[in-house]
Amino acid sequence: MQDVLWSVVAAIGAAALALAVAEVVHRVVRRLARSSALMSELFAHTRRPFQAAGTVMAIQLAVRFTTDDSAGTEWRRSLLHFLVVVVIAALAWLVGGLLVALEDFTLARWRTDVPDNRRARQLHTQVVMLRRVTIAAIVVVTVGVILMTFPEVRAVGGGLLASAGLISVVAALAAQSLLSNFFAGLQLAFSDAVRLDDVVVVEDEWGKIEELTLSYVVVQIWDDRRLILPTSYFTSTPFENWTRTRSAVLGTAEFDVDWSVPVQQMRDELRRLLEGTPLWDGRVCVLQVTEATGGMVRLRALVSPADAPSLWDLR
Repeated sequence: MQDVLWSVVAAIGAAALALAVAEVVHRVVRRLARSSALMSELFAHTRRPFQAAGTVMAIQLAVRFTTDDSAGTEWRRSLLHFLVVVVIAALAWLVGGLLVALEDFTLARWRTDVPDNRRARQLHTQVVMLRRVTIAAIVVVTVGVILMTFPEVRAVGGGLLASAGLISVVAALAAQSLLSNFFAGLQLAFSDAVRLDDVVVVEDEWGKIEELTLSYVVVQIWDDRRLILPTSYFTSTPFENWTRTRSAVLGTAEFDVDWSVPVQQMRDELRRLLEGTPLWDGRVCVLQVTEATGGMVRLRALVSPADAPSLWDLR
């Protein structure tokens, strides 16, 4: 009982010291964050995991050095093992926070609310996909490391490795669709075939890429419906991407009029109308006769808005 009480007192003291050190580091980093955007992101995402990891490690060291295993006390071994598991989880939380902070810092430097945002949208798409992959990898590695701290798991590790070949084949066949979507998502992120906020036409529906994950893509249709498609759809099915190289597009408006209409005056009127609206970007203003049958003439006006949403209003 005396050893237990001494360990509890030492653990409380170590935790208090670790929290005090974390608070000092917190104040220093907060002061540095005022002049550095990167330090600000690191401070926002790593403060809690740093406190947790430091406190648990301090408690573990206090218990380890204030008790001995000469008597083979079961409570000491169980407590130290539990603390090791918590330390591993806290360190994984800290690593994840560092990666997320770096990703948010990168995204903050590339704004998507500007007219020419193609490069920014491409970077946002890739960073979001990388975030999901890295977080999943951290979770898998952390769970694996935690499991390996149990002697029973290490004992059966050889048998698991021996049957890994057969298991991998069975798992690959069972998860064929899942794996195809996973690799399709990575392909979409780094092939630049489609990005967040791209304007696309899929399944005869016009919309914008609202969300892009490793397994599915959410398309926001013009009437606010959502079309959810597997990522493999975009690697195996043709689709239209109106903003593949730039956001500016072309649109037409057709008129069936009498053959005696003054075409040149209509051209002048078309230019006057376009120059009076902010929807026109000034690139293309063309009016041509495309068909003349009987007593009717078909005229086609070709105009250029700045982006796809403006096309409908301009037309």
